[in-house]
Amino acid sequence: MATLTAPRAHDLAPPPSPPRRRRRETFLRGPALLLVPAGAVIAALTAWPLVQLIVMSFQEFGRAQIFGAPPEFVGLDNYVRVLSDPGFWAVLARSVAFCAVNVVLTMVLGVGVALLMTRLGRFLKGLVSIGLLLAWAMPPISATTVWGWIFDTRAGLVNHVLTALTPLDMRGHSWLIEPIGFFFVATVIVTWMAVPFVAFTTFAALTQVPGEVLEAASLDGATGAQRFRLVTVPYIRSVLVVLLILQVIWDMRVFTQIYALQTIGGLRAETDTIGVYIYATATAGGDQGAAGAISVILVVFMMAVAGYYVVATLREEESRA
Repeated sequence: MATLTAPRAHDLAPPPSPPRRRRRETFLRGPALLLVPAGAVIAALTAWPLVQLIVMSFQEFGRAQIFGAPPEFVGLDNYVRVLSDPGFWAVLARSVAFCAVNVVLTMVLGVGVALLMTRLGRFLKGLVSIGLLLAWAMPPISATTVWGWIFDTRAGLVNHVLTALTPLDMRGHSWLIEPIGFFFVATVIVTWMAVPFVAFTTFAALTQVPGEVLEAASLDGATGAQRFRLVTVPYIRSVLVVLLILQVIWDMRVFTQIYALQTIGGLRAETDTIGVYIYATATAGGDQGAAGAISVILVVFMMAVAGYYVVATLREEESRA
């Protein structure tokens, strides 16, 4: 008669995890640990000002509080005043439209320049890189001042060239006195300064696309546009999404270029974007509580846009895996 023996401890233990899974967990833990120092620095530099901003948005914080009077909590009054103000919605719509135009132009021109750099020789590629670096390195206030001279009413190069080469008489034409001309000049400046970053980043991503895959697509009869759309874009999609998110954030909070152009000759009431509007509300208006509420609304808006693209990208990567 067979005897029953108690199961041994190692018989009850769960089977060991596959080596591939352990390696993957170790690989994922490593980058997370490397991000801890940078995350701590970012939290220390941004967490406290952000908390102060949120608290201020629920307070009555005007000129009296600037000079020492204790602020009073007013709940959602600042948000109600801001969201019920037609001027805020006009500025927000203007800022979104300005951001959309700049993002589209920057992405198209930046990717186009990156594709051009892959076809250039060493000398021309270096020349283009130097030009991009010069545009990228120039401070915003300096770039705005230079472009303001180029579009100057009396001695501007643009008016002189258009008068000489076209039937239009642009002598004495002011580009900044009308909102359309003002935002045209602002778009030129913002796009000119943003294209180098997109071009360099996209060019670095294009160098990682396998040449044999592009060659195989070419042998199969794919045109250049088809190779870019069906082969290149899937390889660099994650980079393009990050660039798109960054451009939306940067172009929504443009301040220096708009404010400098307004001081040169623009009409502030019709050319304010959300960044300048917040500054004017806090300084000229003396209402830092409302300015804080607008800032919080802007942060929530940009986080929603960025979060949407990030979640869409993660879902697409999961579906591929």
